[in-house]
Amino acid sequence: MNRKILKLENLLRFHTICRQLHSLCQRRMLAQWRHVFSSAYAVQTAQLYTRPWQTDALIRAALFQRRLLVTKKEKRSQKSPLPSTKSKKEVEVWLGMTVEELARAMEKDIDCVYESLMNTAIDIDSLETHSRLDEIWIKEVIKKSGMKLKWSKLKQDKVRENKDAVKRPQADPALLIPRSPVVTIMGHVDHGKTTLLDKLRKTQVAAMEAGGITQHIGAFLVSLPSGEKITFLDTPGHAAFSAMRARGAQVTDIVILVVAADDGVMKQTVESIQHARDAHVPIVLAINKCDKAEADPEKVKKELLAYDVVCEDYGGDVQAVHVSALTGENMMALAEATIALAEMLELKADPTGAVEGTVIESFTDKGRGPVTTAIIQRGTLRKGSILVAGKSWAKVRLMFDENGRAVSEACPSMPVGIVGWRDLPSAGDEILEVESEPRAREVVDWRKYEQEQEKNKEDLKLIEEKRKEHQEAHRKDREKYGTLHWKERSYIKYKERREQQPLKLKEKLERDSNVLPIIVKGDVDGSVEAILNIMDTYDASHECELELVHFGVGDISENDVKLAETFHGVIYGFNVNAGNVIQQLAAKKGVKIKLHKVIYHLIEDLQEELNSRLPCIVEEHPIGEASILATFSITEGKKKVPVAGCRVQKGQIEKQKKFKLIRNGHQHKTVSIISSSLLSLKHHKDDTSVVKTGMDCGLSLDEEMIEFKVGDAIVCYEEKEVPAKTSWDPGF
Repeated sequence: MNRKILKLENLLRFHTICRQLHSLCQRRMLAQWRHVFSSAYAVQTAQLYTRPWQTDALIRAALFQRRLLVTKKEKRSQKSPLPSTKSKKEVEVWLGMTVEELARAMEKDIDCVYESLMNTAIDIDSLETHSRLDEIWIKEVIKKSGMKLKWSKLKQDKVRENKDAVKRPQADPALLIPRSPVVTIMGHVDHGKTTLLDKLRKTQVAAMEAGGITQHIGAFLVSLPSGEKITFLDTPGHAAFSAMRARGAQVTDIVILVVAADDGVMKQTVESIQHARDAHVPIVLAINKCDKAEADPEKVKKELLAYDVVCEDYGGDVQAVHVSALTGENMMALAEATIALAEMLELKADPTGAVEGTVIESFTDKGRGPVTTAIIQRGTLRKGSILVAGKSWAKVRLMFDENGRAVSEACPSMPVGIVGWRDLPSAGDEILEVESEPRAREVVDWRKYEQEQEKNKEDLKLIEEKRKEHQEAHRKDREKYGTLHWKERSYIKYKERREQQPLKLKEKLERDSNVLPIIVKGDVDGSVEAILNIMDTYDASHECELELVHFGVGDISENDVKLAETFHGVIYGFNVNAGNVIQQLAAKKGVKIKLHKVIYHLIEDLQEELNSRLPCIVEEHPIGEASILATFSITEGKKKVPVAGCRVQKGQIEKQKKFKLIRNGHQHKTVSIISSSLLSLKHHKDDTSVVKTGMDCGLSLDEEMIEFKVGDAIVCYEEKEVPAKTSWDPGF
């Protein structure tokens, strides 16, 4: 700006000097002419030349200003090509770079990136420093920053080396030795699965289970009198644990399908068949409760034909054993049938080399920390082994069997508890042994990196979808407001902003009452997973929204109570404890803690809590009904009031209740009066409050423009508020 002002001043000064020179030249010429024609001007012309130094000074100043302008012009012409020849700063970029990485590459502040993306289709508010940018937005930022873009092939093509641990190749058949079969017992709830297993292993597990229902997968090694061993996975028979039951079928060799002889094939029976079929596992049929009088084993076999389960009696290959878990009848026959099938399958495993297995269950023990129940499938597990499962690793500090006894090693098909995990792996994770702790950390880091990459891909996809949504919304806005005058556009936008203002307190309370935030804590990973699977079936959000705030494994903590207080939620605990201090804290903060040991009791409690959040339903309860036999009108003051002469057909008519008029069997009009439902109710000539069945009466409704007709019915009813019930059906 200063240069422009200076330039303008010089031009003005030069222009003034030129005008003065021009004036002087004219005066000189005029003086010469006057000297020729008249000597009278001699004095004047002499005066013009008396001060020649003035003219010279002006000429020198003019020449100086011209030289100054010409010099500046030459300098400017010399400098002008420089910006065009000077190369712009190159910024090395790559696909999927974050906001922070782009700012660092540009050597600018993060705010510079945000400013460049303002007034574009991208949602600035949703961008974080770690948010990944599409190619179009990277180019936009570089362009607006006046820099040059250079794609980095190194960043684009760089692939991190896969450091994951994998299973070993198949073993040499010469190294394989026979192993015990892993058997899963499946079937419908209450068909006697745990009781049957209890008889086989001679323990009282069923009596210890809450409500007689198995709550999570347990693995047990059963030794038979013949010396054979069978590993049993006692999977839950409840519908809620179908996912865990499927996981049990995937690590098992044989499925024992338990069907009650008195109930026959049920819903969970069909699901169990499907799980076994999906895992390509053979079935042994155990028809239980054959000691009951109403037992009909043949009916069970016939029903199973519809699901392609054909018993040997009907020409199939499925062994069927009639048992009674309660009395122990034919238990050995069932075990022998299982062993016979295992021999046909020729089950073998390699006991040497690195360990491979599967996490059956995981939980946190107060004294031992994270603990897993696992089935070893290959190799021999020993104390000190380094294991990797999912995104967790362990150095085995302790191993124990199903009875809690410490064991020194675990061979293939043996269930074992493992202590020494750094974090809690998930049930169903694959266990692999690695050579060292650094290698275990490397594997876990790689898996976490891989998970992060997958998440980044999903984030990029979501960002792209969001961008398209914003572009579409922007296009619609332009179409909507494009033809309007600016005043009309401003007024419409003002109205829209008013509609989007924060909810009033009353509306906010009503909205919050229609949301149920919950926190779920379970004893083991599988239990929590099963509860969440049930909640995934929730389909009544239009009635009350179910919001899962937090879930985890372990006892209820102070942090859970604080979370519940913040979100005004309810804590549900499954097979966990809440200490006195925690309960007192929850009572002080007004937080509900609901503890359960049977899963369907927890779900029923959840349904009741949902019901309490729903508005009550108003139901009409008829008290009496009268038919209109005659109509007439009476004069009250200046008005004519229609009166119906009625006879009570059933119940009774009460003056203080509500009434509605029914015509031709259909509701014609409903009259709802708050204080007095009727203007008057008379029996003969006397006012009355109640008219019973068979009695005549005259009544007039407190409603203008009402018209009675002979044959109409007057129904007297009262309204009662009934608690609403959620339409959500969890399936049991």
